[in-house]
Formats: sequence, C-alpha cells, structure tokens
Amino acid sequence: MRLIFAGTPEFAKIALERLYESGHEIALVLTQPDRPAGRGLQLQASSVKAFALEKSLPLLQVNSLKLDGKYPDQAQQAQGMISRVNADLMVVAAYGLILPRWTLEASPLGCLNIHASLLPQWRGAAPIHRAIMAGDSQSGICIMQMDEGLDTGDLLLCESISIDPLETTGSLHDRLATLGADLITKALDQLSHLKATPQDPLGATYAHKISKEESRLDWNNSSHLLQRQILGLNPAPGAFTMLNQETYKVWHAHVTSTPSNSLASSFQYGHILGVSHDGIDVHCCDGVLRITQLQKAGHKKMPLSELLKGHVIQIGNCFS
Repeated sequence: MRLIFAGTPEFAKIALERLYESGHEIALVLTQPDRPAGRGLQLQASSVKAFALEKSLPLLQVNSLKLDGKYPDQAQQAQGMISRVNADLMVVAAYGLILPRWTLEASPLGCLNIHASLLPQWRGAAPIHRAIMAGDSQSGICIMQMDEGLDTGDLLLCESISIDPLETTGSLHDRLATLGADLITKALDQLSHLKATPQDPLGATYAHKISKEESRLDWNNSSHLLQRQILGLNPAPGAFTMLNQETYKVWHAHVTSTPSNSLASSFQYGHILGVSHDGIDVHCCDGVLRITQLQKAGHKKMPLSELLKGHVIQIGNCFS
C-alpha cells in the first residue's frame, strides 16, 4: 500500500520502521521541526526524521497544517506535496500537530491513528503517563479511523496488555510501541475486512499533558499515589523533591510498609526513617515509601549506593 506517515518520537519511529520493512511504500513522511534539546539546546531531529533520512524517504517538516493558521505558506506547501504523492492512506502516530479536515480527506482511505490506550479511555496527549499515574491494571493500542475530534474516531482494531504494578511510563511505552507497530501492520493487511466500531462517549477519559506542577512530590499524599506519580513521570519529565534546599530527582520507589500509630504521630510527612543501599524509607500519610533510585539535580545518574557515599542523606532528614 502507498502510505503517508505522520509521526515524531520514538513511538512513531517503531511503527514507521515496521511498515517500511513490511514492504509498504512510504510516499511521504511528515514530522515536526527539529527542536532544541540537551544542555546545549542544540537543534535535534526527531526519531522519525532520523529514520526517514537513513532510508532516503521523502520528508516534510512544518509548524502547522492549518491553511488559515499562523503558518499558511507551510500548510499550503504540505497540501501540495500530500496531493502530489497520491497515497492510498495516511498513518498517524504521535505526530503532535492538529490534522485539519483537508488532511483527513486527502487520501482515499483517510487517516489511521495508532493510539496508546484502550479508547475511549485516555484520549489526548499523555495516555501512557496517565494510565500509570492512575494505577490502571491494563493499557493497550487502538487503531482508529481519524475524524476531526480529539481521538474520537471509530475503532478498527484494539489489543490490551497488562500493566505491572511497578512499571514505569518508559517500559510501558516501549511495549506499546512494539504492539502499535504489530497492530498497524495487521490492520493494513486486513483493512477491507475490518469493521469500524464507534466509541462509547460515556466511557471517555482525557489524558491531559503533564504540567510542571505535577512533577513535585507532595509528601502529604498517600504512599501509593506517590509511587504511581514517580513511576508515571519516569523517564520524563521526572518527579522531584527537595532536601536541604537541594533538588533531587526520584526515578523509582515502591510502597514497603505501614508505620505504627506511634510512628505516624511522631514524624512529619517526608521524614526519612531509614537509609541503606536497599533504599531510603520515607514517612507518608498512610505508610512508608522506599526510594530506590535517586539523582541529585545537575549530576549524572548512579546507583543509590554510590549516591549515598557522596551526599549526606541521613535518618531524621526531611524531604519537602
């Protein structure tokens, strides 16, 4: 099949790679413009762009596809290229730009989206983060026929996977990226036989973008909520806390025990109850959270045992 592919991050690149290897003709690749990244804020190509360049695939980067938007010249350029390639269908995966109606109607078979949730649950920008942070036991991939709504299109193919209680957004992302590549390839092979199923709007939930405010740990929260927050923000943007006026990133933690009533009344939340190479035990409102991966801001990641050698983190200190 002759395809246009629109996507930006590694999640999308995995799908593009699979489609390319499956023998589909990639007539055009759309990806977002290069963005500043790293400490030096050097412009960095997306994972999708890197793959497209490696395989010499036709590539287009625009800031917007809206003909009446802020970048009409770029949108008109995109419209012309999309029209000229005469693709059968557009595949979209974490592209990051709004697709106006003209893009949805540009190809005879429309646009298929690879979405990383079990729709209608977690429509929106951060479905993997939100599933982890909500404590969901399952996630999955849905192949959706796109319409003008926010992830509201009819479903063609869905498959679920279980979420481990200590799974991070990073590990779930990698499993879903592989599943997404499997499912879009299967959907294209079976497209003429798939039945479109409308979503039930009553079951819809929204996966809003992660805000900066959500990264700071509030030790007044329950240990289970804090665990999910830490795992859900790993690897980006990362949860953080303060100790002795210094910032620490918390990358992994798990609930370990419930303090006695006397202990609960003796210390404020965030109080460090124990420090060892196995973890740092922190008092929470309903129990103890054991931090097993901690990084001082501005320093490289290292095993907890190495971090404890060079930083004074003691019983009786208090995270805030």
